[in-house]
Amino acid sequence: MTRIGLSRCAADANPALAAWLAGIGLPLPAVAADAPRERDERRILDASENNHATHRDLVMAFTEGQPAFTAAAAGMPARVAFGFEDMAFGHALIAEWARPSVRPACGEPQSAAVLALAGKVAKSDATVLVLGETGTGKEGMARYIHAMSPRAERPFVPVNCAALPETMLEAMLFGHQKGSFTGAGASGEGLFRAADGGTLLLDEVAELPLALQAKLLRALQEREVLPVGATRAIPVDVRVVAAANRDLAAEVAAGRFRDDLYWRLNVMPITLRPLGERRLDIRAISAALLVRHTPRGQGVAWPTAAALDRLMAHGWPGNVRELENVLQRALLLRGGERIEADDLMIDGAAPRRDRAPAPAAILSRPLSDITRSTQARAIEEALAATGGHRLRAAERLGISERTLRYRLADMRAAA
Repeated sequence: MTRIGLSRCAADANPALAAWLAGIGLPLPAVAADAPRERDERRILDASENNHATHRDLVMAFTEGQPAFTAAAAGMPARVAFGFEDMAFGHALIAEWARPSVRPACGEPQSAAVLALAGKVAKSDATVLVLGETGTGKEGMARYIHAMSPRAERPFVPVNCAALPETMLEAMLFGHQKGSFTGAGASGEGLFRAADGGTLLLDEVAELPLALQAKLLRALQEREVLPVGATRAIPVDVRVVAAANRDLAAEVAAGRFRDDLYWRLNVMPITLRPLGERRLDIRAISAALLVRHTPRGQGVAWPTAAALDRLMAHGWPGNVRELENVLQRALLLRGGERIEADDLMIDGAAPRRDRAPAPAAILSRPLSDITRSTQARAIEEALAATGGHRLRAAERLGISERTLRYRLADMRAAA
């Protein structure tokens, strides 16, 4: 992994930086700007050390005035400048620059502890169960586990169990023989074999039908799959990470999920808290999203302290997906160089405090919280807001795509 150092001069200019980075799992050794460097070493340097900087470095100026962050481009180093008032977001941007690309953005010590646990678990082949609400970063955690594992150079295959047609799930997971069903003009290897030697993410695993859960259990226990239409099982070497946005123990109690499969998946559970409970992660993830959505060569639009406070005070029922939507809108609609609190259209309502929330706020509420009489309207609004995209509409409503299909069928029958 690339070595990153913090120059002594930069540490002296900003004494809080090193301790804060260490607290979120990014400890940086002290280095001298003029010392020989390793081939791929990256360093955070003070502005006074600019002559020693290369395109791999970050030059930091701790100074009052307009804050700025520009990524490295055209052979020039990345640059960041901020004063005390903007120090919190400046640190978040520095952490974004310093973190390995496979590591999820993190600003909470508790979240850093979860990442440290995931890094330890990754070294084994233990099955991992990642639990958390939709949009909390379950796939990102699965990718991190894969990247930190001995299987990192092999395939990572994510599959959303709720998005696959139920009639095709078995063939898509385990493969099929030619002619085994109508339309099977050729054999298919299936996703388990596509992930051979690597990691298979079974997202929304709670959506698997009970009959298929039994076959998944056998595949996990025997480390082999039986393609549809085949008579002989095929060995597979796959590390499985399962993810669910529902309480699987409650699903077992309700008879919707097999208890033997639950215990087979629940070898190493990792629970991701809702974004609204991770205030410092909101800041870190905002920094990551703003960098991602800033065109190359342009400076990042900084949120003001008031805007950052507003972001960190919101409950984020849509988690990271909602946060990304809000920041993208702010980038498009802001009136100045910075993102002001009034640029943040949260819950579909204008951010001005003298205005009541718009009716569209219903789109960010879980469907279970909406009375039956308004469910149809909520579904229609979610579909309209996502251009008819059923998966994204279901995510807005806090349900699976399959459940959304059932509700739409009920609506058509009642019409």
